[in-house]
Amino acid sequence: MKTIIYHNPRCSKSREAKGLLEAENCEIEVVEYLKDTPDKSEIKKLVDLLGIAPHDLIRKGEAIYKEQYKGKELSDEQWIEAMAAHPILIERPIIIQGNKAVVGRPPSLVLDLVK
Repeated sequence: MKTIIYHNPRCSKSREAKGLLEAENCEIEVVEYLKDTPDKSEIKKLVDLLGIAPHDLIRKGEAIYKEQYKGKELSDEQWIEAMAAHPILIERPIIIQGNKAVVGRPPSLVLDLVK
């Protein structure tokens, strides 16, 4: 079964999760989401697979979050729009296998998904 990783090669946690998948000999499809930005419907699917609210997928340490979104009450749709407009806000890595997904923080969570 193919395993999809929403990956940022500059992120150590994302690289670590990808390495764990490779060590498990998983067939991996890498989505570099900062280059190949998911649209709103893709982000909605990710949120649904993860079983979380869109706000919970936001990287709150990013400058764009602190400058434009911190302290604001946005609807789920508005958070999804914010991630589509600023993909750096999307938490990483996200690993999908079949109809299950996890955010690989810590990266070892990917092993629960693929074993």
